[in-house]
Amino acid sequence: MSSETEIRSFRVDMPDEAIADLRRRIAATRWPTKELVADRSQGVQLATLRELARYWATEYDWRACEERLNALPQFKTGIDGEDVHFIHVRSRHENALPLIITHGRPGSAIGLLRVIGPLTDPTAHGGSVGDAFDLVLPSVPGYGFSAEPTEAGWNVGCVAGAWAELMRRLGYDRYVARGGDVGAAVTDAMGRQAPEGLLGIHMNLLLAGLAGGYPSADPTEAERAALDAIATFRTSGNGYLIEQNTRPQTIGYALLDSPVALAAWVLDHDTEAYYKISRAFLDGQPSGGLTRDQILDNITMYWLTGTGASAARSYWKNTQAAHAAAGKPRPEVKLPVGFTTFPGEIWRTRAAGSRRPTPTSPTSTRSTKAATSPPGRNPNCSRPRSERPSSRCANHSPHWSCGSAHLARFHMSLRCGNHDTYWRNSHAYHESPPSSSWRRGRRPRGGCRQRRRDHRPECRGGQCRASAEPAWPRAGQDRGVAHRS
Repeated sequence: MSSETEIRSFRVDMPDEAIADLRRRIAATRWPTKELVADRSQGVQLATLRELARYWATEYDWRACEERLNALPQFKTGIDGEDVHFIHVRSRHENALPLIITHGRPGSAIGLLRVIGPLTDPTAHGGSVGDAFDLVLPSVPGYGFSAEPTEAGWNVGCVAGAWAELMRRLGYDRYVARGGDVGAAVTDAMGRQAPEGLLGIHMNLLLAGLAGGYPSADPTEAERAALDAIATFRTSGNGYLIEQNTRPQTIGYALLDSPVALAAWVLDHDTEAYYKISRAFLDGQPSGGLTRDQILDNITMYWLTGTGASAARSYWKNTQAAHAAAGKPRPEVKLPVGFTTFPGEIWRTRAAGSRRPTPTSPTSTRSTKAATSPPGRNPNCSRPRSERPSSRCANHSPHWSCGSAHLARFHMSLRCGNHDTYWRNSHAYHESPPSSSWRRGRRPRGGCRQRRRDHRPECRGGQCRASAEPAWPRAGQDRGVAHRS
């Protein structure tokens, strides 16, 4: 292995001067006057940002974040001429399924740290040995501790190819991929490229869904509310998206010169997330695990690595690639595809096969009447009925364990050999907006409900070890979101 492609250990150690300079710049902020409205319709509110800046400059401790990062196995390796940073945590359980997770923007690999425990050591978090994953958490080039691309070609397709090479380099000949936001686009591209060894993909954002359009000529109230929410985002909540898609360099000057400008840009995302962050600073009310320190860990990482502008440019690169590919057929995704929807997402969907609305989420500040789980299930936790609930999976808690349960079912479906139809029944996956009809898979031949001599040891008497439910829905049974087998 050449010096460029070798895998090298990495530790985070930011200079004291960089941290002192950050505090000086916060103190020197030239503040605008207060917004003229009582909500966020003019942008990030002055009171929220002033309190964030005060806490950032006087109480926040970046070194604590460094400690958490350096307690994990971190590495760098050169791929296609760029240095890629990644965290690689192997499970202590044998036969763990390798999983590569791609972060989004304005997130980073730091935002994924809390899933490491539940996914690599599920038995310590209410799961079973069969739920275990080996985790690879890379930083997209231009984000975090990965190198900033020096050429314009690093779009999501290039990142997808780099991730396939990374997994090959780590010695994984079978693995799955998962992503959200920008990470969903990378994961989508991996599914289309279908590199050798990739068994399936999982996302919590269907990119085609953001195009809008009602799913039928007679939408239900829940469907109308969900699509109206997307319309609101497209008309008044996507200012950052338009700027980064078209003029990332312009905003980049502010992002690298002023930490308060960077913080405002990171906060000015979707309405749901903004108000949760605002309450964390103004009212001392963190939403689940979303604390002031976790918010600032992410923003400070962008500042200290100087990646605000390069992260913004990644949107421009993806837009240019999309324009170049316009009118050309895209490769079909033939791999198994999983999708999970949580309360408060920009893109909210109903359960496949169900037109019944689910209750409004108690954790959401806006309507979440669009179906987020199958009927009869807690809309805030789409965990299979038979799984033992985790203490971290309460209505008011973050959804780390819920997501872990979905990935665990993904894991078991692949190991039991019925994955070709498992995910197609779990949720529709389309090139087009949700006006398309839902895709239906057929009951798999030789799936887990049939006793066959060639079954994997994970299958017992028509059931997957991860669940006491039959591995395929009985006739007439509603197919759920992202975790039915």
